[in-house]
Amino acid sequence: MPCDCGCSCDGERETNLIYACSGAANTGLLADQVMRALSRSGVGSGTCLAAMGAGLSGFIESARCATANVVIDGCKVACGKRIFEKNGLPFRHFVMTDYGVEKGKTAITGELIAAVSERVAAEVRA
Repeated sequence: MPCDCGCSCDGERETNLIYACSGAANTGLLADQVMRALSRSGVGSGTCLAAMGAGLSGFIESARCATANVVIDGCKVACGKRIFEKNGLPFRHFVMTDYGVEKGKTAITGELIAAVSERVAAEVRA
């Protein structure tokens, strides 16, 4: 099943794919919202981490063809990271608790989403 990420393996254009944990904790919410902010700002295209975990071939092939895979996990459990490692795919990894967010405690506000999104975007673009 192909994904709708707009990427191809022809190498003619740069494609960053962004995957986010959307777990039940506040940190998963932040990861999801940061992915959406990065997509809106043109850092890359958000795509489905659950499809990667399910082993859907079109999504895995798209990840193989991406210029960069950006995996945003909410916490140190690192489910997204484990999915990419299991599939032997390259990725850049970001964990929301590394940005001063406490799992189960920190309120996820618009200001926090913007601040973390800006920091992750700068790291991705570096």
